Amino acid sequence: MLTSVDAHTSQVDDFAVLFDRALHDFLSTRHDHAPELADELRGMVLAGGKRIRPTFAWWGWRAAGGAHRADAVVRALVALELLQCCALVHDDVMDRSPTRRGRPSVHEVYAARHRRERWAGSARQYGDSAAVLVGDLALAWADDALVTAGLPADALLRAWEAWQAMRTEMIVGQHLDLLAVARRDESLEHAIRVAALKTAAYTVERPLHLGAALAGACPEVVECLREFGHDIGVAFQLRDDLIGAFGDSAVTGKPVAEDIREGKRTPLMAIALSRAQDRPAALRLLRRCLDGGPVSVDEVLAVLVELGAVAAVEEHIELLAASGLAALERAVIEDDARRALVRLANRAVTRTT
Repeated sequence: MLTSVDAHTSQVDDFAVLFDRALHDFLSTRHDHAPELADELRGMVLAGGKRIRPTFAWWGWRAAGGAHRADAVVRALVALELLQCCALVHDDVMDRSPTRRGRPSVHEVYAARHRRERWAGSARQYGDSAAVLVGDLALAWADDALVTAGLPADALLRAWEAWQAMRTEMIVGQHLDLLAVARRDESLEHAIRVAALKTAAYTVERPLHLGAALAGACPEVVECLREFGHDIGVAFQLRDDLIGAFGDSAVTGKPVAEDIREGKRTPLMAIALSRAQDRPAALRLLRRCLDGGPVSVDEVLAVLVELGAVAAVEEHIELLAASGLAALERAVIEDDARRALVRLANRAVTRTT
């Protein structure tokens, strides 16, 4: 159990230490409830991750003047990491991703166990089904983490609005992503909307909202933090698209150019398509890629650069970062939290993993 600490002590400044302890404590108390699924959930959660969501929520709480009951707040923010686990496990099933965080994805682990034990039925179906249940368990435990953290009733009630919205927006964004592929929606507007809901809302905007609500922030502060979070969150997803296309799988822990192989309608691809209208060869290559036809990934990546799509995404990231930081500047918040949020924003939009 965490001991009670004051938010202005140096101990609390090392949020990562406090959070990892709370995460381990929570998972250890839940293991006996569903050991077969819990083992894999625990492995997924503890395998890595940047803890971006709880960190933004923590500084949202600090920004709004949070100073007491820090132990309960840290325990509550475990919910965000479990929600992320749910999203990743389900996303890997839908995308058929073989790896996550440098290890086999959850559905692959269960499918391999099925084959190894020579169980009846389809190994793939068993792996997918078990992974869905692991994701569902993570979502259920996320709710548990929030409501059993020991928060005062009024703080929990304030946070519940942001928590409900976050869960729903994450699912809606994922569905819109699926729809974009099914309907062959190639508009930049739709791609940005998917990025805003699927990633920005539950990665930065709503965690900030959640933290600020826990501290009892006024509506004006919440509005500024959410505006900041939206812009930084979309920029985060745009950076993720670039890393996914051009990154090093040994560093990212996922196969390189996976979105390209799957024909995902990302903002990067939408921009490229709009710029390829007078370039027949490039347009044919991009459409073949989106339709799941045989393409050379290296050729597609080269075309994305040649068309200026990569540069355009970089420019959009810079504009979003500037807009988000301007919104943060308007917020009447604690100075140390403002500095921390600026650092987090810069890290989110310039990262390489």
